[in-house]
Amino acid sequence: MAVYQTYINTSALKCIENFNDVGPSVVMASPSGLQSGLSRQLFEIWCSDKKNACVIPGNVVEGTLTKTIINEPKEVTLMNGITASLNMHNTKIISPKNCQSVEMYFNSEKRLAEKTPEVGETVSGLLVKKTFTYQIMVPDDLHVFSQLSTENISQRITFAYTGAFGVLEHRLKQILESVESLPDEESEGPAFRVHERLTMKYESEKHISLHWRSDPISDMVSDFVVALVLNISREIPKVVVKSEEATKTKENSKKAEKVVHALLVSLLGDGEVWREWETGDKCRWKCGAS
Repeated sequence: MAVYQTYINTSALKCIENFNDVGPSVVMASPSGLQSGLSRQLFEIWCSDKKNACVIPGNVVEGTLTKTIINEPKEVTLMNGITASLNMHNTKIISPKNCQSVEMYFNSEKRLAEKTPEVGETVSGLLVKKTFTYQIMVPDDLHVFSQLSTENISQRITFAYTGAFGVLEHRLKQILESVESLPDEESEGPAFRVHERLTMKYESEKHISLHWRSDPISDMVSDFVVALVLNISREIPKVVVKSEEATKTKENSKKAEKVVHALLVSLLGDGEVWREWETGDKCRWKCGAS
C-alpha cells in the first residue's frame, strides 16, 4: 500500500508537449546518457535552475552528456549549439561491486558493535532497507528496530572414514592456523575445533562428523575440510593395497624357496644341501663341498 500511495499520481509522458511544467515533479526519462530524446529535452529546460537535480542511476558511458556533467562543468552545450549554465545538482547512485569498500556517514543511536568504534576502525553489521532509508545495525538489535528477526542454522555432515582420527588433526594443523583438540568431557569423545567455527568429532571406527553454524566463512572452511577428508580417504586404500602386495610377494618368495630346496634335495640328497646365509627375503643355498 505504501508503494501504491507513493506512485498513485504517476502518469506516462509520451512527449515534451504534453508535459505541464508547474510545481515540483519527478520525471523518469530515457536515454540515461542524455544524448537525445525526452531526457535530453527536460535536461536542457531544467539545467540552469539550481532548484532542479539530475539523478543518474546507472553506468556512465564515455562520450555522452551524462559523463560530461558528472565532472561538474560550469557550462554545457545544448543541442542547438548554444551554451547554457549548469546550475542544477547532479546525483549519481553508486552500485558498488562485491567486496568493494563503501564509506557511509550517518548519526544513529543503534549499536554498530559491542563497543563504540574509533575513527577509522572497521565495523560490520546488517544493512537494512526500510521504505527509502538504509540502516546498519548489529544482528542482536534487528528485532528491536525492525520487524525482522535472525535465525541460526546449524549444519552437520556425517561421512565414512576408516583412517586414524589423529591423521586428520595433524594434516589440518599443517595447513590451517587454528586447530585445537577438545577435552573428552566437553565433546563426549575425540574431537577438535577448526578456527573456532567447526567441530570435527569421532563417531565410530567407520564414521566421523563435522558440525558448524552456517555463515559465509564457516561454510567456506567446511567445504575445505570435507575436501581434505575425502582426499585422505582416497589415499587409505592405496596404502592397504601396497601392504597386501608386499605380503603376497613375500609369500611367493617363500614358496619359490621351498620349491628350489626340494629340487636340490631330490638331486643331491638331504645331507648335501643347506642354507649358508639369509638376508631379508633373499637366501643362499650351498650344495655339497662346493
